[in-house]
Amino acid sequence: MEILKRPIYLLLVILILFFLFLPSYTKLCDLERKNRELEKKIRELEEKNLALEEEKKNLENDFFYIEKVAREKLGVVKKGEIIYKISPSEEKK
Repeated sequence: MEILKRPIYLLLVILILFFLFLPSYTKLCDLERKNRELEKKIRELEEKNLALEEEKKNLENDFFYIEKVAREKLGVVKKGEIIYKISPSEEKK
């Protein structure tokens, strides 16, 4: 009879330990997942920061880049230039 009680006690101890450590383990897994997501976001922001620094350097030093940006984004033209704006033709029904 005592032989049967020992495995039951062992199983009971294992179950108690399982339920004690399960919440901690799930929290650990969640924190590791969040950490990976944040590390990925940091890498993306660092890449974006490098691109912005490069653009800043070009805007400070490169006259041709400044002219390109002014033409594309601001619609600036040189004196005497003629601008042609081509609009898509409407489809005939």
